[in-house]
Amino acid sequence: MTRALVLGPGGVAGTAWLAGLVVGLRRAGVDLADADLIVGTSAGAIVGAMIATGQDPSRLATLNGSGNGTAGPDKSAEVFATLGDPTLDHGEKLRRIGRAALTADVPPEQNHLDRTAALITARDWPEQRLLITAVDTETGEAAVWDQDGDASLLSAVASSYAVPGLYPPVTINGHRYMDGAFRGGANADLAADADTVVVIEPLGHVFPSGAAVSITPDEATLAAFGPDLHDLSAWEASFEAGLRQGAPAAERIGGLWNGTDNR
Repeated sequence: MTRALVLGPGGVAGTAWLAGLVVGLRRAGVDLADADLIVGTSAGAIVGAMIATGQDPSRLATLNGSGNGTAGPDKSAEVFATLGDPTLDHGEKLRRIGRAALTADVPPEQNHLDRTAALITARDWPEQRLLITAVDTETGEAAVWDQDGDASLLSAVASSYAVPGLYPPVTINGHRYMDGAFRGGANADLAADADTVVVIEPLGHVFPSGAAVSITPDEATLAAFGPDLHDLSAWEASFEAGLRQGAPAAERIGGLWNGTDNR
């Protein structure tokens, strides 16, 4: 049996929730690090890289000095307006969002890389199969990074959560890349060949993947997130919400994940 773990996007709050959920599941006897494949997008890229490289997500229970801000409302409005424009095909939408990302008034790219380094700590791609998604700002084409590609682990993760208007696109091999969620949400299709797929999606209540086995925020978690997914003040409450959801999530997926469900 091959097992795949798909971790979706969700901003600052979603990152903390994913980290807490991974810890809660592990305490309840479900170790997601046993996956044969991990697919990480945006927030999921951060936590996925931590899991695959043997990091302990419990150190993200509190976040000290890694710095996140709030996207400017004008740029966010521009992105959502572009996504919702029925006169544009998908490729043109992404190219326009890419141009918006390139012209946004955000901190320097190196700041974003330094933030990412503080979050994931690891520098080398793991032996475990890890796929990280991003989107080319110029062409709108998707990129799926792995240990055999052009991106370092640090650049791959940083590119995957480079939210337009909040973080700068990341330069890889002469191209600049933005948030992998624009490829296809949680990007669960990349795990389609696995026998068992568990999708954990912080935005599943808004943009569900339709996966057969999916874990999404419950009502208490959504309250912890608050109205702004990029509000750093929601970090600790979101982590605790994930930790709390670990036990009921383990009851749902434990037999499937650990190979003890004979149904």
